[in-house]
Parts: sequence; structure tokens; C-alpha cells
Amino acid sequence: MGLGVRWTLHGDGKNPAPGAVVRPDERLSWPRTAGLGAQHVVAMFGASFVAPVLMGLDPNLAIMMSGVATMIFLLATRGRVPSYLGCSLSFVGVAAAIRASGGSSATVTGAIFVVGAALFLAGLAVHHFGARIIHAAMPPVVTGAVVMLIGFNLAPVTAATYWPQDQWTALLVMLFTGLAVVCLRGFLSRIAIFLGLIFGYGISWFFDRVFGKIHSISGSGQVTDHWRLDLSAVGKADWIGLPTFHAPSFEWSAILVALPVVIALIAENAGHVKAVGEMTGDNLDDKLGTAIAADGVASMLSTGVGGPPNTTYSENIGVMAATRVYSTAAYWAAACFALLFGLCPKFGSIVAAIPGGVLGGITVILYGMIGLLGAQIWINAKVDMRNPLNLVPAAAGIIIGVGGVSLNISDNFQLSGIALGTIVVITGYHVLRAFAPPHLKQQEPLLDSGTSSYEKSGTGEDQPPASS
Repeated sequence: MGLGVRWTLHGDGKNPAPGAVVRPDERLSWPRTAGLGAQHVVAMFGASFVAPVLMGLDPNLAIMMSGVATMIFLLATRGRVPSYLGCSLSFVGVAAAIRASGGSSATVTGAIFVVGAALFLAGLAVHHFGARIIHAAMPPVVTGAVVMLIGFNLAPVTAATYWPQDQWTALLVMLFTGLAVVCLRGFLSRIAIFLGLIFGYGISWFFDRVFGKIHSISGSGQVTDHWRLDLSAVGKADWIGLPTFHAPSFEWSAILVALPVVIALIAENAGHVKAVGEMTGDNLDDKLGTAIAADGVASMLSTGVGGPPNTTYSENIGVMAATRVYSTAAYWAAACFALLFGLCPKFGSIVAAIPGGVLGGITVILYGMIGLLGAQIWINAKVDMRNPLNLVPAAAGIIIGVGGVSLNISDNFQLSGIALGTIVVITGYHVLRAFAPPHLKQQEPLLDSGTSSYEKSGTGEDQPPASS
């Protein structure tokens, strides 16, 4: 398939046979392929424009660079891994932490640029040594804990910044979004966050018409009388124009806060490639390192011009599962559509007008979901939290990350929050494992679960250890 930009026509290019699969190196007719590409854009759209807004970055640039990132990814993997690269939500907490300490947008993108470089190097290492290097350095107990503390570290952002701007709108948006996630089916459930934002726009407009201005904290942090939904900038924005670019700046304190997210990105990419391989029936293990490295390069390019980082999107896996069309041609079409969206400043103004209360209702669910993905990693890997070797480093790291515990190294340097929590989890696990007795390394539960190994076996012999 060369560089992944050549495809054979599937059947007549119109209607695949019932149960037939359109493989990555195949395509339907170009009008149908364009339609599938548009569907992929809708799937990624919700999270890809919510994330840059939460990070304080230009949503137009985010959408544009997601298209560029997808093209880079498809070329690097030679069209074998059908994927869309959208804005990563894993960095929202990092951006909030950096801005809370006085950092600018340039500081945020500079820190994340370094993470992209680290992700690229990790991809090269995986390509050279194989996937086993990931499992050795970051077993599930470590990966799950880091993802959990990254998500839960965001709680103060919702509680102190977004929710107070309009508590009743936030509450209604939270309820609507929760119902959408649970009650809607198929594709609609996958864009529940997006639907929640649309609902929030409508409610904010309605409340403005009925109750007038609200007296609360505004986005600037001042308590004023202001409209919930201010669309004044939308009318002034041009229909066509370039997004706002800026160069990154690099500060060690910000970089150390951001670096732990590389663990989450490696886990995301590994899970994505595995899922795509199972769906297409292809063994893509040989492309895992390439996929991780490509994501790193794409994130470096995006943050290098002032955009957010990117990662492989599970939302688009859902589209492929529903359509059984795995053609990378559809992803090329989606990437082209994203480039066009990025050239519309009016779109960016609409996104920038999202009321704070709406973001409060969205983020109270979204941030919690990010954190609980860490728990899902533990469940899938059957990590035994009755074993102190797993329990102690994870417990300490999560509390440090969520609570914002600080460690002052010198007058001008400190570790805190996400950075310190991640260091404690990783180093704590491996150091404790080096000194732990053999029976703990076998993952045998030590804390009482209500039934002893003797009682389970009836013979007094130890049961086989749970895997971790």
C-alpha cells in the first residue's frame, strides 16, 4: 500500500455485502468515502473542541492541527492503522495546573511539546525493544494510578472555576449529559458531551431571556453582572481566516508537571492499536512503536505552532464498529474536512463563547470519567489491591496528586500534584518491588478479603496468584 494513500475499490464501491468488511487498504466510492469522513469529524468534534477550550488554546487551531496530525499518523503507519488523532483531554489538568502557577499559553504548549518529544522517544524504544518494555516499566497498577490521579487532579478546576459561574445551569447540564450518556444508543451516546454543550447553550440563552444577567464570578474571575451567553464576538469574526499561532516557551517547573502524562498517552495508543487490530483481524503489534512515535511527532508539530497535543481517538473506533468500514481513505477525508474547519474564525468564536456554567456541568462528569479510566485499567488487568505492593504506592501517589501535596526541593524549585504523585507511584512501586519478599511479588493477596486461601482450597495450599 506504499505510504497508505492507495486503495482498491471494494466491490462496486456502493453497497458492501451484508456482513462484509471494508479493509484499511480498500475504499468505497469517493462521495461515500467523503460522507464517512464527515461522520468521523462529527465523532471527534465534541472532545476535540472541548479540550482546547478547557486548556485555554485556540479551538480553530486545534481542529486544523488534528487534521494534520491524522495525516502524519496515516503516513507513518503506512495506512495499516485506521485512526483519527484529536486533541488529548489528558493534558487538561496539566494546563490548569500550569496556568494556576502563572504560566501562559506559550508555557503550556512548551511543556506539552517536551511531552511529545518524550512520547516520540518512547515510540522508538517500543519499536526497537518490543511491547514488553512498556509492561516492564509501567505495569497496570502504575498506569492505572497515574491516569486516575491525572483525572481527579482536575476536580478543583470544576469546583472553583466553572461551577460557581452559574450553578443552576451547571446542574442542569450535568443531569442532561448524564442522561445522554446512559440513555442514548449507538452513535448519539458517543457524542453525549457534545450534545450536553448544545443543551447548555440553549439553557443559557433561555435563562438570559427570562432572568436577565447573572450576578456571579465571570470567566475573568471578577464578580459582576454579565450575560451567561455572550455572542458579541461571533458577529465580528470573519468567515475565513487563519487561526492564532504562537511559539512555545519552556520552563522546567511546567515541564515536570506535564511529563507524567506521557504514561497515559502510551497507554491510550497501545489500547487503541490493540482494539483496531482486533476489529480488522490484523496483527498490528509491529506498528505499536510506530504509532506511539507518530503521535509524538504530531503533538510536537501541533504544540510547536501553539496548538494542543493529539492522541488516537476511541470515538472513531465506535464509528468503525458501527459501519464495519475501516478504510483509511475515510480518515484522509476527515483530515481534509478538519483543515477546512480550522480556517473558519467564526467557528472559533462560537466555541469561545461557551458559558462557564455549561463547562461546569460538563467537566464534573468528564474529569471524573478520565480519573475512573484508571480504575478500569486495574479491573481489566485484575490488579489485586489487597496486595500492599500494589496498594501502598498507588494510594500514596493518588492522594498526593489529587490533594496537590508539595515537596519543596529548594527556594526556587518544588514538585507537587501530578508530577510528584506520578514519581511516587512509579519509583515507589519499583523500589518496593525490589525489596519485597517473593510472596508479594507473586501478587498473592495479603489483606483479608473475607475468605482465606486455606478456606478456598480446602487443603491449605496457596491458590494461584492473580495476575497484575
